[in-house]
Amino acid sequence: MLRSLITIVLVAAYSQVRAAETVDAGGSVQFTDHLIMAGYAYTYGIGMEDLDGDGDMDITSADATPHNKLYWFENDGQGNFQKHLIQENDPERLERHGIGDINGDGHPDVAIVKNLAGDLLWFANSGHPGDGQLWKRHVITPGKLPGAYDVVLVDVDADGDLDVAASSWRLGNQFAWFENDGKPEQGEWRKHLIDENVAETRTIRAADFDGDGDPDLLGTGRVANLVVWYENSGNPAATEWKKHVIDDKSPSPAHGQPVDMDRDGDTDVVMALGMVCKEGLQDTNQVVWYENDGSPAEGPWKKHIIHSSFHWGIEAVAADLDGDGDVDAVATSWRSPNGLAWFENHGDPRGSWTMHVLRKDWISANQVLVGDLNGDGRPDILAADEASGEVHWWRNRGRKNTQGARTGR
Repeated sequence: MLRSLITIVLVAAYSQVRAAETVDAGGSVQFTDHLIMAGYAYTYGIGMEDLDGDGDMDITSADATPHNKLYWFENDGQGNFQKHLIQENDPERLERHGIGDINGDGHPDVAIVKNLAGDLLWFANSGHPGDGQLWKRHVITPGKLPGAYDVVLVDVDADGDLDVAASSWRLGNQFAWFENDGKPEQGEWRKHLIDENVAETRTIRAADFDGDGDPDLLGTGRVANLVVWYENSGNPAATEWKKHVIDDKSPSPAHGQPVDMDRDGDTDVVMALGMVCKEGLQDTNQVVWYENDGSPAEGPWKKHIIHSSFHWGIEAVAADLDGDGDVDAVATSWRSPNGLAWFENHGDPRGSWTMHVLRKDWISANQVLVGDLNGDGRPDILAADEASGEVHWWRNRGRKNTQGARTGR
């Protein structure tokens, strides 16, 4: 208990020091860098959601071998965080995860991959997540998704409960979804294969790409050089998912997000390309977005370049960071001094963008998320870095006026 209290105090003190360091990387917005926690053994897997029902966004974070823990950080509403445990002593590789109400009790739970073991697990939120008790552990599938890698919670079959869709990295090379039968605590979930023999599956995300009212799935195969979406027939347990290629020419797509980049009412895709590609090669090391022209099944989708030389991009997400009504992007660079950067959309996403680097000394930045962490209505940035063993958040301080001061919105 004493060690835990000391850790909280030290983290809080460090966070206050970081909070004084405003990052002005140019562009229309300034950010302030705050440490969530340092000293991870391996930090890959973060999330944000209101876990305790108090109206603000909390943070989750996985810490793999030898720490073998899953944390949640309680937000006081102002972006100050206190660490709690969801799980401990769960060996190997707890990593990327999704958050949602799996058992229908009104409290957001956590579904997580256990990478090397090939497990999918979920942890039940009691409704009192800060009571000092570990969350109850449940198994979705024991070892039947080799290299379990990425996960999304979504009601795939429209039966009113959240199912799990997942990718499986290079040990499994497949996409699958796991059916919640309404009794998620009672044994292993039924597995449904979506696709197999896709070299090094990574991203799995859900969106209605064809506008028919059911959730489709976005996937990537890094080694397969494949960005793809899978069409939900409306009866996914009985009917095969139809595969539609977004891009099969660009090397090493890693992680991206469905988002309406051009504000035309349909769902586009932002993506990081070039992870583990040599710098300077043509059509590699890019941050891009793919345009859904309203006929997403016809493909391939038109690719638009956000940045053409973002070395080893691993993940890209998007939001209106500067409050000007268009969608900006954020990306992480793995094994590169680009670290973490945001990309300013000047009003036409098909035109030129400007990159602003927020963190240059992060040489192994990986996952990144965007959300309002301090309740001021502006999207902030949450990201992790393997090399430093740290998770940080960047407070969005709002737009600057012509003299460089901050303005609200």
